[in-house]
Amino acid sequence: MSGGYHTRWVVPPEHREDEEYRAAGRRMALAEAVHARRSALGWTLAELAERTGLDEETVESIEESGVDPTLPLIERLAAAFDSAVRIDPAAEPAITFEAHAA
Repeated sequence: MSGGYHTRWVVPPEHREDEEYRAAGRRMALAEAVHARRSALGWTLAELAERTGLDEETVESIEESGVDPTLPLIERLAAAFDSAVRIDPAAEPAITFEAHAA
C-alpha cells in the first residue's frame, strides 16, 4: 500500500514536447520567480500590484501560474523589483529576478 507520497513524477517524453505542457512550465517558472522575489523583498501582493500598476487579482493570478510570461509583463515586473531578469530554460529555476549590483 502506498504511503500517499510521490517521490518522483515521471513525465512521458511525448508530453514534454506538447506545447500546452511547455506553456504550463513557463507559467510555473514565472510564478515561482515572482513569488520568490516578492517574498525576499517582504512585499505583500498589494505592494507588488501597486508597484507594477497591475491589480491585486492579476498579481495573484501570476503567482498561481495563471498568466503567460510575456516580455512586456516580465519587463514590468523587473522594473517593479528593480531587478535584472534571467531566463534560461535549461536552468532551474528557469526564470529569476536578481537584484542589481550595488
